[in-house]
Amino acid sequence: MPHTPLIATLVAGLGLAFILGTLANRLRLSPLVGYLLAGVLIGPFTPGFVADQALARQLAELGVILLMFGIGLHFSLHDLLSVRTIAVPGAFGQMALVTSLGFIVTQAIGWPIGAGLVFGLALSVASTVVVLRALQEKRQLETDGGRIAVGWLVVEDVAMILALVLLPAFADVLGGTANRAERENSGMLTFFEPHTISGALGLTLAKLATFFALMAIVGRRV
Repeated sequence: MPHTPLIATLVAGLGLAFILGTLANRLRLSPLVGYLLAGVLIGPFTPGFVADQALARQLAELGVILLMFGIGLHFSLHDLLSVRTIAVPGAFGQMALVTSLGFIVTQAIGWPIGAGLVFGLALSVASTVVVLRALQEKRQLETDGGRIAVGWLVVEDVAMILALVLLPAFADVLGGTANRAERENSGMLTFFEPHTISGALGLTLAKLATFFALMAIVGRRV
């Protein structure tokens, strides 16, 4: 019986991840290095077996959802508030500095303004999952430094959500190709006029407030 893409992707991905993760551990490196290398080897840019790209992307998104759920089990709103004086200004300051540096570099090599800003934003945010995994391996998650690091990353994630939602509203100014008709058909509430900057920001803040209210009130009780 011919193999299905799901089985082939799981066997190749998990098999290589186990082998390379073990090898990385023997070399005193984080197993994440082996996992990343396994993903490269089954990707379309290396010779040999190539996993189903659409299926691999869906499995990766599912994995990120589960990992972020694990982050939620280890971190609470109380922890974030306890380190807010360090995490909030530190996260925003780091993002502003790195984004500016990335933008300056891209302008020096002739990139468009919009592409430079997106590149800088991408560089300014660390991977919450990777840092959390490293803190867990070193048993520093429950320390003061661990709480500050996780709070810092949570602030970065929230700030990045706002930035990604506002990018379509800035698309015309930054030289993007999105037009008003496309944005009006994006499925967002027309009451908030999402094609404007204030509308996109208002809609995003309303969604975030609703989400946090449900998690803090309903989620905590249920």
